[in-house]
Amino acid sequence: MHSDGKLRSKCKYCLKDYVGGDNKNGTSTLQRHMGKCDVYLKTRSNSDVGNIILDHAWRLRNKKIDQSVVYEMISMMIIEHDLPFSFVEHRRFKELLQYLHPDVKVPSRHVATMNVNNLYESEKKKMKCMLSKVPSRISLTSDVWTSCTSEGYISLTAHYVDANWKLNSKMLNFSHFPPPYSGREMAKVIYDFLEEWGIEQKIFSLTLDNASSNDKMQDYLKEILFLHANGLVSGGEFFHIRCCAHILNLIVQEGLKVAGLAVNKIRESIKYVKGLEGRMQVFKACVAKVGGIHTKMGLRLDVITRWNSTFLMLESALVYRHAFCSLVFDDRSYSSCPTNEEWERGQKMCDFLRPFFQITELISGSSYPMSNLYFMQVWKIECLLLQNLSNEDELIRTMTIHMKTKFDKYWRDYSNVLSFRCILDPHCRIKLLKYCYSKLGLDPISCQAKLKIVEHKLYTLYNEYVQMYSKETRSNAGLSQGLSQETMETTSTISIAQVDVMDGSQDEDMSQVGKSQLDTYLEEANLSNKYHPNLDVLQYWKDNQAQFPDLSLLACDILSIQITMVAFESAFSIGSRVLNKYRTRLLVDNVQVLICTKYRLLGFDMQGKEDEDVEIEKTQATSNMESFVVGDV
Repeated sequence: MHSDGKLRSKCKYCLKDYVGGDNKNGTSTLQRHMGKCDVYLKTRSNSDVGNIILDHAWRLRNKKIDQSVVYEMISMMIIEHDLPFSFVEHRRFKELLQYLHPDVKVPSRHVATMNVNNLYESEKKKMKCMLSKVPSRISLTSDVWTSCTSEGYISLTAHYVDANWKLNSKMLNFSHFPPPYSGREMAKVIYDFLEEWGIEQKIFSLTLDNASSNDKMQDYLKEILFLHANGLVSGGEFFHIRCCAHILNLIVQEGLKVAGLAVNKIRESIKYVKGLEGRMQVFKACVAKVGGIHTKMGLRLDVITRWNSTFLMLESALVYRHAFCSLVFDDRSYSSCPTNEEWERGQKMCDFLRPFFQITELISGSSYPMSNLYFMQVWKIECLLLQNLSNEDELIRTMTIHMKTKFDKYWRDYSNVLSFRCILDPHCRIKLLKYCYSKLGLDPISCQAKLKIVEHKLYTLYNEYVQMYSKETRSNAGLSQGLSQETMETTSTISIAQVDVMDGSQDEDMSQVGKSQLDTYLEEANLSNKYHPNLDVLQYWKDNQAQFPDLSLLACDILSIQITMVAFESAFSIGSRVLNKYRTRLLVDNVQVLICTKYRLLGFDMQGKEDEDVEIEKTQATSNMESFVVGDV
């Protein structure tokens, strides 16, 4: 009590005293002081959670709120979880933020949209700067998609090896693509994208699916790149890459066309059981009766446009074969049960398709940068088909004949540039190609001729890289094949019958010049899988860059080529959630902002292992583009 009769209170931090603390004068003065006391604020910032001060409403008041951080976190919520912009105006969301801290300012939907767009522009500038510094060439994948609003979208993804020798995949565009949907218009749109990003002179390859419009598009785009950018190596010979997963799908679908009644009956049986809850309960009782186990996999229906779903359907149905047979006696309405012979045929088909399914799973992964996947998997497919051409089962034999015909249409001559991937794997080099060709039943002359064609094209490409990247004149390096300019110009028309004649002149010239980096690399012994089981091929070329300066640059570009585009079609799955029947009024520019920003910040592996529903959704979203695709060419 002060001498004036008023009650005074002393701050225990700064020791200043103020009038207040009783019923007459209240505590407002003391509260204002606590917000300004430097000693108290410094002590509070270092205190633990148990010492946080509460206000009159018992809410936390321990720190100031950075509004820009709040806005950024809300933007990331919208992007990462596919939330609508309007969710920031939901009453419960506002109440939550106000409960956590009364100083938080909740943005309107318009402010939230603006914040997400600002984040998109910021990330776009960073990526554009990063692409300008990429030391290697850039490979592309592109595809088109039709949304639930019947609007067309076109995606473009860049794949490159950065300065740290790591493979990167970045989505550049997911843009509205209005009619007409011709190859010429697609080429113009993609070239505009490349110019916008400033990479039109750094392109190596473009991976596409098997739509006939894509063939025309890549021809037009190649012409535009030559006319304006002059940026393709080897005259664009290695520019167009066909998606291996889509070709394999066409091959197996061709075989399934003759699969007959067995597959249809199994499909109808699953449809019947899954049609009503009561039927499923009866079926579960049948599973228990026959002593089966109701597995987590359950019964699966196939998506007709994807053969691998047909395999999974067969695999799941065969587990419950005896339960289906039991269902015939317990449910008189069930009339589509396959016979024993049809079940046996289904089992043989499942066993026949399993290796193709495993290969599809392997080449459709989201991370497949540096191995010899293309050559080895195509070779395995050809070996499987050759083995089953004489299968004792007539149906499997007929399926194989149809599949081999389709295989020869696309893969009779393996892609040279993708075969280079195998050669540039130090586990394999050219010795593996020689071994694989010998196992295909080819005579030694044909086998050697195939090898010479691949080797010739590799040396031609290597020589071009030597000329492009060498900083000093090398009179001998890169010329060990002794190729004349005339020979290089006629590479694309060389025939197997001409290889032996050409090879003789090359051998004669090789004795007159020094060894190139490619010669040295090919002559080295293969690395053993026993001692290098998990070799990172890009890391190998990084470690040997000093020994192979030009060849390592070629390896970077070859190893960044994507043999399939299936992994990057997940953008369409995201697109179908961003633009669904509840968000049909979303602006097309905002669709690109949401999808591209999500992939740039979170990457293509952000979803982990998707559940079955999302996987089917992705398959259906991809097949929606049939209005743009006119079958295989």
